[in-house]
Amino acid sequence: MMDSIHDLLRSHTSIRSFTDEPVDDQAVADLIRSGLSAATSSNLQATTVIRVQNQATRDRFVEVAGGQRYVGTAPVFLVWCADLHRTRRACEMAGGTMTSGMTEQFIIATVDVALAAQNTVVAAEAQGFGICYIGAIRNDPQVVSDLLELPDDVYPVFGMCIGRPKSNPEVKPRLPIEIVLKNDVYSDEGDEALIKGYDEVISEYYRTRSGGTKESSWTEEMAGLVDGERRPHMRQFLADRGFEMR
Repeated sequence: MMDSIHDLLRSHTSIRSFTDEPVDDQAVADLIRSGLSAATSSNLQATTVIRVQNQATRDRFVEVAGGQRYVGTAPVFLVWCADLHRTRRACEMAGGTMTSGMTEQFIIATVDVALAAQNTVVAAEAQGFGICYIGAIRNDPQVVSDLLELPDDVYPVFGMCIGRPKSNPEVKPRLPIEIVLKNDVYSDEGDEALIKGYDEVISEYYRTRSGGTKESSWTEEMAGLVDGERRPHMRQFLADRGFEMR
């Protein structure tokens, strides 16, 4: 048992290898129910979760996610969606007309999904499950939308694998709190030296973790992440779904 909620949260790792132990429907429902107890902006509750069980569909998700095989083999695979379709229906039921395409609507719906998903992760890990977020479903969000028959005003934010861990990878060190926690105003004075120190920590982590073969630092990873376009199709896809960002 964890000594405290802090121990639980700080022990998080992404699990990519699961046992064959099934996760029953009630357990999945309980995890999602706990997730949906997260904060939600103005009671919007803009989260819809789709559990994908059909193996042929799961195999297509593996392809979309760039060959991440555990997407097809994890006991549970969920797709978390930001859902303003339900909001539109509620508005119409009350005799109103939803103004579509507002950037604020997109933000609060996406934040709602992230909060609910992370609540679910904490509930899952507290019960000994492991999880892995799958952002790579956004490699081809239209295929995902077609597979799941998503209506307009709904978009897939990320996937999530859940199951019993087959292995327990080392916890990846995070940025020092001194970089992240600011007082009164944003100041990055001294951050560069701290980031250089963190680079050394991350490089050592990659070298010494189980099966470690990776040679990289945090700044090198960030350069690879943001130096150039990444999924530029998302803007048009979102506009086509009704998220026009105005």
